[in-house]
Amino acid sequence: MSTASAAIDLSVIKTRQQAAWASGDYSVIGTTLQIVGEMLAEAVDLRPDEDVLDVAAGNGNASLAAARRGARVTSTDYVPALLERANERAYAERLAINFRTADAEALAFREASFDVVMSTFGVMFTPDQARAARELARVCKPGGRIALANWTPDSFVGQLFKTIGKHVPPPAGVQSPALWGTVARLQELFGADAQNIESTTRQFNFRYRSARDFLEVFRAWYGPVHKAFAALGDKATALEQDILALCERFDRGGKRGLVIPSDYLEVVITRR
Repeated sequence: MSTASAAIDLSVIKTRQQAAWASGDYSVIGTTLQIVGEMLAEAVDLRPDEDVLDVAAGNGNASLAAARRGARVTSTDYVPALLERANERAYAERLAINFRTADAEALAFREASFDVVMSTFGVMFTPDQARAARELARVCKPGGRIALANWTPDSFVGQLFKTIGKHVPPPAGVQSPALWGTVARLQELFGADAQNIESTTRQFNFRYRSARDFLEVFRAWYGPVHKAFAALGDKATALEQDILALCERFDRGGKRGLVIPSDYLEVVITRR
């Protein structure tokens, strides 16, 4: 850990993040993102009997996608309740997945344990980005693949977090999670361990009845938004109006319901 990181005390920040993601119920949002896990599994060209690790798996979108393709899957997150939701989904589909509580910055696996390491909108939120990237590379076999889906800075979700930050400022010195959605940052994080880094910009469409519907769902169930409103208390009206305005600015759905495209970077890194 760098001196700057130590001064910020990332362990405290991580504890707060963990509490945020454990609040609400991310699985309500996460299940709508399943297509991203399916597309990432195709992008990384998963094969039966490959050993796959899903890091910061949430409610298991990438884990399920990998298991559906015959892989041996270990699904991890530092919020046990989310893994319980993922386990329920796997049980319903009769998919064999090993679920383990784990910190993305300190994975309890031997070096070169997995053919494929995946994360969809998960590892990007770790406070110590360099440490998390080293862990992904460490547990991936030489010649194996690291597959990521990360929101970009200018995407709707990137701007949503920027909007929240105007009202509830992030801890000083912590880098934006959306940097994981840039090629330059990925080169910094993985360049030394990578044979090749391939990236493709894709879009996920959030679909809700209205901007108000989106706000109420995210306010109730999406941990970071839920926590932001709780922190603001009586001063939350301004954040509410800013999120509604952001939804309306990105909306492409017109009169038949809210449709918000949000760019993300689909990444496949071949391990050196």
